Amino acid sequence: MRLVQTEDGFVLYKEKEPIGRCALTAAGQGARIGLLWIDPAWRRRGYGSYLLRQVLHQLGGYDRERPSCFTAPLPAGAGEAAFWEKFDFRPEGGQLVRRRKPDLSAVRLAQDFLSAHLVQPRLLIDATCGNGGDTAFLCRLAGEEGRVLAFDIQPAALDSTRARLEQDRIPQGRCRLILDSHARLLDYVQPGTADGIMFNFGWLPGADHAVHSQAGTSIPALEAALQALRPGGILSAILYSGAVIGDSEKRAALDWLERLPLTRYTVLVCRFANWADTAPLPCFVIKK
Repeated sequence: MRLVQTEDGFVLYKEKEPIGRCALTAAGQGARIGLLWIDPAWRRRGYGSYLLRQVLHQLGGYDRERPSCFTAPLPAGAGEAAFWEKFDFRPEGGQLVRRRKPDLSAVRLAQDFLSAHLVQPRLLIDATCGNGGDTAFLCRLAGEEGRVLAFDIQPAALDSTRARLEQDRIPQGRCRLILDSHARLLDYVQPGTADGIMFNFGWLPGADHAVHSQAGTSIPALEAALQALRPGGILSAILYSGAVIGDSEKRAALDWLERLPLTRYTVLVCRFANWADTAPLPCFVIKK
């Protein structure tokens, strides 16, 4: 089967024969579906479900990081209502509505925490830029007046971050990409000048999982980050463990966090109580 996008929606082909069509118009963070049609000769074989699922995928309806909202006409009968209900469409205000909010993840928790506690930051640092998601977030948080530094030792990470910034239409010049270890952060930042610093340890998504952060450089990087922070600044760090990377970095980082003096720092370790022990662990340090 093949899904082809048209000016007013999508057409589903089986080999060269069009067997289904979804007509829609863009609307906010999703779309308004005006028609979902399957050729009668091909009905009751799952093609309607396949078509709607693919359309939702194409338009971000299953995106775990971004909210979405789709609408459709009210169903004509019970069978049709059951079909839409499978995809979480519910009657609301004379139409069907499907709303999806992003799941709360460790990354989103870290971003939300910084957004809530940093007002008009001037200097933000992504110490592990990875695929660029945190870097793009920091650029938006910094706004036109702020600047962002993004570190990684893998050229592929900087390439991914550069592509993400272009995709998100982040203005050039707002972020400086640095191919260097985050342990050398103070070579680029004056002590006491950073508003917020993010660490997302582990491995680069899509790359060799055997290449990942380790305590030998992560702890010196965290120590450098505390020196770089201004009073009132925030360090966020997401720690990982698992079969591939073990838990030595996570244990070393937690031990380091627990030994920070209360007179100078407030430390939060935000465990998701009903997640596995190997789930990502978001941590925060607020410099007094």
